[in-house]
Amino acid sequence: MAATDMEKIVSLSKRRGFIFQSSAIYGKLNACYDYGPLGVEMKRNIKDIWWKSMVQEREDIVGLDAAILMHPRVWEASGHVSGFTDPLVDCRHCKQRFREDEIDPKFLEKRQCPRCGTVGSLTEARQFNLMFKTHMGPVEESASVVYLRPETAQGIYVNFKNVIDSSRMKIPFGIAQIGKAFRNEITPGNFIFRTREFEQAEMQFFVKPGEDENFFEMWKEIRINWYSRLGIKKENLRFHQHGKDELAHYAKAAFDIEYKYPIGWKELEGIHNRTDFDLSKHQEFSNKDLSYFDDKTRERFIPYVIETSCGIDRILLTCLVDGYEEEKLENETRTVLRLDPKIAPVKAAIFPLVKKDGMPEYARKIEKDLRKSFMVFYDETGAVGRRYRRQDEAGTPFCITVDSQTLEDDTVTIRERDSMQQIRIPANGVRDELRKRIWE
Repeated sequence: MAATDMEKIVSLSKRRGFIFQSSAIYGKLNACYDYGPLGVEMKRNIKDIWWKSMVQEREDIVGLDAAILMHPRVWEASGHVSGFTDPLVDCRHCKQRFREDEIDPKFLEKRQCPRCGTVGSLTEARQFNLMFKTHMGPVEESASVVYLRPETAQGIYVNFKNVIDSSRMKIPFGIAQIGKAFRNEITPGNFIFRTREFEQAEMQFFVKPGEDENFFEMWKEIRINWYSRLGIKKENLRFHQHGKDELAHYAKAAFDIEYKYPIGWKELEGIHNRTDFDLSKHQEFSNKDLSYFDDKTRERFIPYVIETSCGIDRILLTCLVDGYEEEKLENETRTVLRLDPKIAPVKAAIFPLVKKDGMPEYARKIEKDLRKSFMVFYDETGAVGRRYRRQDEAGTPFCITVDSQTLEDDTVTIRERDSMQQIRIPANGVRDELRKRIWE
């Protein structure tokens, strides 16, 4: 996909009901998006697969759902109040705002605006905190200031002791969470790649100091392999190791899983060795003991943390980009979204060939039966070829057609999206056939 083709993803997303610009009828709200009927289903499917792999299939990870609003001291301890900033400059001429660290040095030397070209127009940099600030209580005063969380990880750290005491977990173990986070980004863009409101899927794995490097390598391997469950092509994924100038102040080591987007290789997920920084800081600021006592070795220590952190919105975008294809056929170009059936919003569409002779009624019975197990879609409008094309664009992996032969022998055709091949099976075997093709 060429660099300009992100526009095709944006167009498809709106046309088929995946993603809409937020508040569009009021002129939109920048870098905020709404998920339509197909988008919300696809997003839920991705979250379910992540949760299943992280929590359901593992006995050493438990789940959590921490509050978005937290005590302000949490963000002081984590360093977000003092250090979660970007250097911001303004152009006095065109009034545009930029991150200083993203401006070409040749422009900075002359304080030249990269947008309008005016020399000497850039202001000195000032630090801009990325956290959204709000007030709790009836009066807006400094004592009531709270923040919308910029990450979900801190909710895990402050509940470390609660989880150990209630679930009797033993190190090494992890705590997983999916939830909303908010960042007042200066330069958001590229559709839902970087937004001001997003959903994170994070897991913090607590280990004994000295064993952290082995677990770090283990989680690198687990996480990059996980994306095959979503059908993402391996050749579009790679690791990027953070150099010393890129490492966060709390990190001993960090790798990004990068994906080859239309805008270039960019971060999809981060794996970080956060050492004992977070628990140590929260212990210091709260005056609560957050150490762990190992019954076997009779040792007490502050655990190290291996973090895996990804954005659900960015994963969804990745799946759309990875699956999008314009396929040249004999007489037309077919736009098809080759989503893995597990994450496809709609698993099957049911069509009566024509709207007569009892075919709609027969098709409706199949639809009703399948809805017990899958998200399905019924369509009887237009030529069946056009109906196929609509479902190809929506990423629907299977189409089931009721025709005149169905009325004679109770068989239907199942058409597979990617190959467009059709097979004929008994109508009462459709549910089992779909289950086998989607989940096995």
